[in-house]
Amino acid sequence: MSDPEPCRMKHTEDPEEQRDLIEENEENEELSEVEEKNNVKTGEKPLSHFQTKQKDLKKRRAKKSFTCTQCGKSYTTKRNLEIHMSVHTGEKPFTCDQCGKSFVKKGRLKEHNKVHTGEKPYKCSHCDKRFNQSTSLNRHERNHTGEKPHTCDKCGKSFTVKASLTDHMRVHTGERPFICDQCGKSFTKSTHLKEHIKIHTGEKPFTCDQCGKTFLSNSAMKTHLRVHTKEKPHSCSVCGKSFSQLQHLHIHQKIHTGVREYVCFECEKTFITAAHLKLHRIIHTGEKPYPCTACGKRFNHPSSLLKHTKHVHCK
Repeated sequence: MSDPEPCRMKHTEDPEEQRDLIEENEENEELSEVEEKNNVKTGEKPLSHFQTKQKDLKKRRAKKSFTCTQCGKSYTTKRNLEIHMSVHTGEKPFTCDQCGKSFVKKGRLKEHNKVHTGEKPYKCSHCDKRFNQSTSLNRHERNHTGEKPHTCDKCGKSFTVKASLTDHMRVHTGERPFICDQCGKSFTKSTHLKEHIKIHTGEKPFTCDQCGKTFLSNSAMKTHLRVHTKEKPHSCSVCGKSFSQLQHLHIHQKIHTGVREYVCFECEKTFITAAHLKLHRIIHTGEKPYPCTACGKRFNHPSSLLKHTKHVHCK
C-alpha cells in the first residue's frame, strides 16, 4: 500500500481556522494509522481496538460543531461552514476562465472544466457510456439498477435524482415558480418555461430528418419519428394493444379501469380525457370553432369539418 499523499495546508491568517485544519489533519492521520495497523478490509469484522479508537475520534469531532446561523446546519470545521455560507450569500468565488461560469467550490470548477477539455474519465460499469462528472455517472447508472433513492413523503413516489423529487413536490404544494414574462403563464419546471417561450418566439429548432417537420423540443421530435418508424414501444398489459406515445397508453388504460375523471357540469356526462370534455362542451355553448377554409362554413367538431370537406369540396 503506497503512502498517502502529504496533506497540503491551506494558508490562512486566522489562527483559529489554522488550528482547526491542523487538528483535523492530525485526526485523519491518526485514523489512517489505526486502519493500517489493524488491516481493516471491507466486509471483515473490525477489531475492537480499532472500533473503540474510531468511536473516540468521532466523538472528538462531534464536539467541535460549527453551526450556520441562517439555517441551523452544523459542520465539523469552520472552513466547511464558510463554504456553506456562500449558499446564503450567493457568493461564487471560483470562475471558469473559458466561459465565465462561477462556482461555490473549487472542486465544482475543476469538474466543470472537463466540459471544455472534453475529458470524460467516468465510465459506466453497465455500458460503454462515459461522463465528465461522477455525479452524472451515478445518475446514469440508476437507469441500469432501477435505484430510486429519493421518495416523496406525500404519495410515496420515488425518483432517481433529488431535483426530480423537488419538481414533483410542486404537484402537492401547487407551487409554479417559473412565470412567462410574455403571457403570465406559470410552470413547475424551468425547462417547461423554456419550451413555452418558444411559442412566443416561433422558434422550432428540432427538425425531422425524414419529412422536415420542425418541433419545439427534442422529445417531441423523437416522438414524431415513430410515425416514420412505425415503432410502438408502449403496450397495454391488459389487452396487448401498442402505442407510440406513453400518454396515449395511459388514456387507453382508462377504458379497462373505467376511470372517467372529467365531468361536464352542464349535464354531468363523464369523459376519459380533458380534450373529449372540451369537445363535448361545445354542444352546450353552441360554439363552432372549426371553419372550412374553402367556403367559410363552421362546425362544432373536427370530424364534422372533415366529413364536409370530403363530400362537398373533394368531389
